[in-house]
Amino acid sequence: MTIQEFARRTGLSVHTLRYYEQLGLLAPVNRTPAGHRRYGERELEWVGFIQRLKATGMPLAQIQHYAQLRREGEPSLSARRQLLEAHARQLAEALAAQQAHLSALEQKIAWYHQQEKALDRE
Repeated sequence: MTIQEFARRTGLSVHTLRYYEQLGLLAPVNRTPAGHRRYGERELEWVGFIQRLKATGMPLAQIQHYAQLRREGEPSLSARRQLLEAHARQLAEALAAQQAHLSALEQKIAWYHQQEKALDRE
């Protein structure tokens, strides 16, 4: 697919895709004889994973490191797994903290409901 089609399917801008390539997040893709980029399903899946990592708060430098390890192939399997495990632990901790915050908000909302009901009874 062309870069425009790829951008549309990923939801990223053409500029962002070129930037990702500059950063090494995207390996240089095949090009037509005229020099136009051609993306495939493999790149689409990879960008989807990059987006997931970003959405879960992984810093760009860490995503770059993961991309480098990915390019190294099988010898880096253990390092990639360890990097993702560490990120998963951080994400789980962040989710637990957010759940605690949500719980506190829900308790405060319930308190306000009680106060409003008490006022309505008066």
